[in-house]
Amino acid sequence: MGLLSFIKGVGDKVFNKNETNEIVHPETAEPLRASALMARVKSLGLPYHNLTIKTSNDTITLEGEVAKQEDSEKIALAIGNVEGVDLVDNRLLVAAPAPEARYYTVVKGDTLSEIALSFYGDMRKYNHIFEANRPMLSSPDLIYPGQVLRIPRL
Repeated sequence: MGLLSFIKGVGDKVFNKNETNEIVHPETAEPLRASALMARVKSLGLPYHNLTIKTSNDTITLEGEVAKQEDSEKIALAIGNVEGVDLVDNRLLVAAPAPEARYYTVVKGDTLSEIALSFYGDMRKYNHIFEANRPMLSSPDLIYPGQVLRIPRL
């Protein structure tokens, strides 16, 4: 899938101040930052066969295996839409490859209906975008500027 770019200063806040230091977890020897990102993937219930998250400054590298292209994209977005993450290098292997979704970065004043109109020519198809970004989105009305969304191909 390659590199996805995000806006570093916006996104969900998952790091505590002490987690951004290079302190490692006493049992796994992984940086606590990677542990926090793995906890985010698990808390969202995103499926994977195996997953390794590596951090280098504000770049995150994902390695492992997933069943579907959608799973790979959702994991990358769940990680990238976190405050402090600038780039996600998605190296996940997909068992059943499919065409990649398109991506869109939300700007001030956007709604899912307007985004659907732009991509699909029909604002009533906003629910396709909402469902493609679940469980990261809990409501079609809760999007924010700088957030990157999956835009599925219909």
